Amino acid sequence: MIIDRELPGRGSTAASTSMLLWEIDRSLRELTDTYGFERASRAYQASLQAVSGLKSLVAELRLPCDMREKDSLYLAAGATAKELIEEHALRERANLPGTFLDHAMLLENFGIARAGAIVSPGAADADPMLLAHGLLGVAVSRGARLFEAEATAFDAASHSVGVQLQDGHQIEARSVILATGYVMPKIIHSTIQTVSSSWAIATAPQPQNIWNGGALIWEDSKDYLYARTTVSGRIIIGGEDSEEIVEPEARDALIPDKSRILAEKLGALWPRANRDIAYRWAGTFDTTSDGLPLIGPVPGKKGIFAAYGYGGNGITFSFLAAQLIGGLIAGETSPLIDDFALDRDGKAEI
Repeated sequence: MIIDRELPGRGSTAASTSMLLWEIDRSLRELTDTYGFERASRAYQASLQAVSGLKSLVAELRLPCDMREKDSLYLAAGATAKELIEEHALRERANLPGTFLDHAMLLENFGIARAGAIVSPGAADADPMLLAHGLLGVAVSRGARLFEAEATAFDAASHSVGVQLQDGHQIEARSVILATGYVMPKIIHSTIQTVSSSWAIATAPQPQNIWNGGALIWEDSKDYLYARTTVSGRIIIGGEDSEEIVEPEARDALIPDKSRILAEKLGALWPRANRDIAYRWAGTFDTTSDGLPLIGPVPGKKGIFAAYGYGGNGITFSFLAAQLIGGLIAGETSPLIDDFALDRDGKAEI
């Protein structure tokens, strides 16, 4: 049984730019500094496999969601590419795919003037609404039931979990999975999760102005700029993230100003672009201080599992969460459960 207080896809899904990156919001270098190389590389390998698994699932189910194989282009944000060179060396050690491009190679291959970049295969993009509706449609056709409802309380008894709904109804289930976007129920306590807002624009279709292969672009920066293209040749560019402005009214009030800034940044990144804005929007998401998701059992609540803290990897980490939590319910385990524990403190362990 699936319950959602929004209509399917009308929450954060509708705001997603749907860049299906296997690269995580924190670089492999940063994660290695925090948790050590083994744990950091394990997270990256799991993310890489999750994108591959999602692409295979979409192909197997023949979901019409405009999914396309893409390279990712990880750009230096500063005056030098020193940190990207170190990142690339660590990725090679972890057997992750990718090639380092210096300034001249980046300019020749992509026409982008930055100090350097790492170009990597294995990413993808898609239409997030079509993807969500397609997956829900398959679930319903296989016997799942979908209801518009809001959960207000959870009771983890010894034999089942009770879920109290706002309309007075109650659900009892052996296992309950909380996957409510950035709205975290009170039974979950995390010291490393925070909520953030992001803004995005989409240009008019301009297939004649697209960079090489329409690679997914993002920057080596905490609050990075990101960009992709669509099937019709629009350019979507987003960023300007803020942890201070997260209430919907205040967030949406900034859409005009943020849109102008993003259009200017598009011009700096890709001067040949037509910067006329066709669509502009904002969305809210949750993230963690270490860039890893929060996936696993809710401490002290038998039968309740949760998946949060996706950051910029929402679709990738949601697929990974489905695999890990499904495995837990089936009696399996994985070292990733400890890596992604809901109650971890995010502090260095080396």
